[in-house]
Amino acid sequence: MKLAILSDTHRLLRPEVLEQLKTADAILHGGDINKQSIVDQLRQYAPLYVVRGNNDKEWAGEIPHDLTVTLGGVTFYLVHNKKELPADLSGADVVLFGHSHKYVQEEKNGILWLNPGSCGPRRFHQEITMMMAEVSEGSIQVEKILIPHEVQ
Repeated sequence: MKLAILSDTHRLLRPEVLEQLKTADAILHGGDINKQSIVDQLRQYAPLYVVRGNNDKEWAGEIPHDLTVTLGGVTFYLVHNKKELPADLSGADVVLFGHSHKYVQEEKNGILWLNPGSCGPRRFHQEITMMMAEVSEGSIQVEKILIPHEVQ
């Protein structure tokens, strides 16, 4: 199963991101979407698993703060800000978060920690990134996708 993993789109779905979504069997979004039309657009590509970010206000009342989902035998725990994680992460294979706009892919205490970075408007002079992942029979392979952009 192929997953598109993104966060912090902040009202922007770049054409390069949409190309990646065309190949996805499911989409995981770590929050800060900023408007309902982006959620609607994402749902046109694949089943969407999304959490609410700190910039997702009144319109996002139906979007959960955190979410646990198992895909391809891999259990993901999603939350926008990793500072809001519960103390007990038992059962989670992967923690997916956003908020910092910084790409993270590291294993700690048997859990894979993923932050796809931001693929929305460029901020803080950081890369524009997302992830694509293959999950199967309880294992996950993650690929960093660097989105080209003009540096100003």
